[in-house]
Amino acid sequence: MKQMFLSICAGLTLFLTGPLAAQEPLRIIIDEAIIEPLPVAVPTFQAESAEASQLANELARVVAADLTGTGLFREIPSSAFISTVNDFNAPVQYADWKAINAQALVTGAVNVQGNNVNVKFRLHDVFSGAELGNGLQFSGTTEGWRRMAHKVADAVYARITGEGPYFDSRVVYVSETGPKDDRKKRLAIMDYDGANVQYLTDSNAIVLAPRFSPSGDRVLYTSYESGFPRIYVLDIGSVQRRVLESAEGTMSFAPRFSPSGQTVVYSLTQGGNTDIHSMDINSGQSVRLTNTPAIETAPSYSPDGTRIVFESDRSGTQQLYVMPATGGEAQRISFGEGRYGTPVWSPRGDLVAFTKQNKGRFHIGVMRLDGSQERLLTASFLDEGPTWAPNGRVIMFSRETQGAGGSSTLYSVDISGRNLRPVSTPSGGSDPSWSPLQK
Repeated sequence: MKQMFLSICAGLTLFLTGPLAAQEPLRIIIDEAIIEPLPVAVPTFQAESAEASQLANELARVVAADLTGTGLFREIPSSAFISTVNDFNAPVQYADWKAINAQALVTGAVNVQGNNVNVKFRLHDVFSGAELGNGLQFSGTTEGWRRMAHKVADAVYARITGEGPYFDSRVVYVSETGPKDDRKKRLAIMDYDGANVQYLTDSNAIVLAPRFSPSGDRVLYTSYESGFPRIYVLDIGSVQRRVLESAEGTMSFAPRFSPSGQTVVYSLTQGGNTDIHSMDINSGQSVRLTNTPAIETAPSYSPDGTRIVFESDRSGTQQLYVMPATGGEAQRISFGEGRYGTPVWSPRGDLVAFTKQNKGRFHIGVMRLDGSQERLLTASFLDEGPTWAPNGRVIMFSRETQGAGGSSTLYSVDISGRNLRPVSTPSGGSDPSWSPLQK
């Protein structure tokens, strides 16, 4: 069969349908229980030029790490292989891969010419003995080879699970160094898996709560460099920034972009009272959205931009509320024991992630928009600051350990509460914000 390549520039239940029964496409359907992860084989990609030998192996390793890192896949080690893939275009010996219980096989080839890289791959359904979807190829530079690996893994993940991809994304966070009583903080950006860390600010002033724009090219954050908290917007490409002006004597913090990227919602403290405001990022015109004696903060827009979820102590304890994006009557949505904060609307629009404090423990949790189906995903001395992956299936957050020598580390967890994993960073990290998929 002729293969077409498309060129692009650079509590879960797994039910396996298709290959274990009729000759249907391999597919993982994500539901509410769990079985063993899907066995997948990712042989070293074929080097189609002398310069591609090292990248061929490294690309395959990143693809495998992306897939197994989801908890949905189990990589079959190369020591178990019966067949080898020596020619990307040669017929696949499906019986050999079936014999070692591989249910999915990813084959690829890499060509390097100067600073240019071309990567192509195929996904094979071993039990049906056929390719799953069309082959794809990605082109870019040698410096961007990891992005191409993430794109391959995204395509494999999406085809098998039917879920949206998320590997080709980045995370901005607060990098932390030094002891608890003298901690230095600066903004950093990295690939979703902790690779390619770059620093966006120095550590001369405390920085908090970086938040990506919907286009992924700007970051909002709060800085204390003036002595009071003020909101800045930073262009990631140029690392140029500007302050979002607020009235003298006020403190502004906890900003987030609207889905359009043209409006910022944030908290402003004036005269001892903290309310939520919105600002047109170009004109600087602001509108007050809440007006109560309570402390109201941590606003987050719904994906369609029509509503805002936020935290408030207007009921006497810290709880979650939803109101129209233009302000107005707010509806309380959290009713469990304890205090709720830092709500973040899922990209899918179906859930809100939050931090919960109850009986001396902190949790990351999710709930429906009416407050139903509350599910706590983690528990520790201090878990806080959830952020959603672009596909709405994984949450990243920061965890602080106890004691004078405690440190803060980034973790990720799926929305079932399974597959809790630390995210590797060069030093401590907090306040993560996940970008949309890169373009």
